[in-house]
Amino acid sequence: MKLILPACFIIMLLSFPLSATEIVHKFKNPSFSGVGTASHYLTVENQEFSRKKAIEEALEAARKAAEREENNTTLAKFIRNLESRIYAQMAKQLVENMFNNDNPVRFGSFVLEGSTVTYEVITNEDGTEFIRMTIVDDQGSETIIEIPIGSGNFGSDGDGSGSDGG
Repeated sequence: MKLILPACFIIMLLSFPLSATEIVHKFKNPSFSGVGTASHYLTVENQEFSRKKAIEEALEAARKAAEREENNTTLAKFIRNLESRIYAQMAKQLVENMFNNDNPVRFGSFVLEGSTVTYEVITNEDGTEFIRMTIVDDQGSETIIEIPIGSGNFGSDGDGSGSDGG
């Protein structure tokens, strides 16, 4: 009886089919296995690029925010407003001097922030006049503006009849 129980157990084990496979170890990291290595390297490179770009964009955004904050101080607004009014006054005086009928200035020049502005009244052969304004910036680039004098009819008809031609 003592031998029957172990014999039954051995028979029972032998009656079941057994199967086994070879144990194979595979690396999951493509750097070790070689499978998908190129795409793995591209993914890592893309992540590095994205992180660097995000850092650069954050620094640029912070710089721009600081610049905006600096430009929006009360003092900065005051200075911009003052400059604007001074330039408007200079432009008004220049236009009054060029187009004044009582004592017109025939020529002149001045320097504004490194640019030289020269103007002169020129008379054509037919007797019409125009102002030639030449602006030369500090790099030597030249801009010429010709402004006709007395040829515009603002607020009146050219023929003086007051009709609109219809």
